[in-house]
Amino acid sequence: MKIVVTGGAGFIGSNLAKHFEDLGYEVLVIDCFNSGERFSNGNFKAFGDYRNLLDFSGEIYCGDICDIKTLEKIADFAPHAIFHEAAISDTTVSEQDAIMRTNINAFVDIMNLAKKLGSKLVYASSGAVYGDAPSPQSIWASEKPKNAYGFSKFMMDKIASNHCATNPSAHVVGLRYFNVYGKSEYFKGKTASMVLQFGLQMLKSGKARLFEGSDKICRDFVYICDIVAANEAALKAKSGVYNAATGKARSFESIVDILAEVLNINVKKEYIPNPFIGAYQFHTQADLGKNANLEFLAKWSLEAGIADYADEIKEIFKKEQNA
Repeated sequence: MKIVVTGGAGFIGSNLAKHFEDLGYEVLVIDCFNSGERFSNGNFKAFGDYRNLLDFSGEIYCGDICDIKTLEKIADFAPHAIFHEAAISDTTVSEQDAIMRTNINAFVDIMNLAKKLGSKLVYASSGAVYGDAPSPQSIWASEKPKNAYGFSKFMMDKIASNHCATNPSAHVVGLRYFNVYGKSEYFKGKTASMVLQFGLQMLKSGKARLFEGSDKICRDFVYICDIVAANEAALKAKSGVYNAATGKARSFESIVDILAEVLNINVKKEYIPNPFIGAYQFHTQADLGKNANLEFLAKWSLEAGIADYADEIKEIFKKEQNA
């Protein structure tokens, strides 16, 4: 089986590429890689990094998904399935035109290419489509995006749904990722999960900086191993949109407490005002009731995921100290 992973040098994409290669599939990674360019918010325009692919042995193509040459490369490869992870995924980016071109226009092109090739398409949607909707957030019932990124993902879901309605033979599955954390996310910089950010803070200073009220600020944190499993399950799922999450909400305070135990740190907590009130998700928790056609159930608890991730967090800290 031949697999294409767009955004394959990024966090989730690189995990998918290596997973399917380990299963014996022929994998083509598509990524534009980090050029050092930044958006107006100061964050990188691309997070793909070669170091996420040091254990990968398949083919790599450096290209932009908005470029026709990249689509031609995918067409020449003739994949059985495309895992579309490439996107502008930073929720604080204000360049709406770039978000819409990359996340919507390019998605339509890739979806039409998958139709032409007869390829299955699994794409990354996001829990950001729900904004601050009350928990649990349910598909086609709770969508209230609060930023351009969340809006772009919601539009992708609508476009995919309409595409499948008019093309019954199409296989298009969208996975709404909630708060994903785990191995290979380091190169996301400031947009990396709070699991990693808290872990590095604590190893460096023995302190963790939390927003006031963090014991009540909760997220549906899902470990990368479960996200990989959800993508694999999507190959056999009925076309549609599904929540890729645990269905359980955990507080930021609990992350710090688990890290303190796993890293063996007597942590000092510092509480600071939350500067993002008004544009912030205070509680996310996926409703999994509409996931019947996706044979996936998260297996990793927050405790188990952080424990599995701890060695990499320690290794990252050592490298930062020696840099």
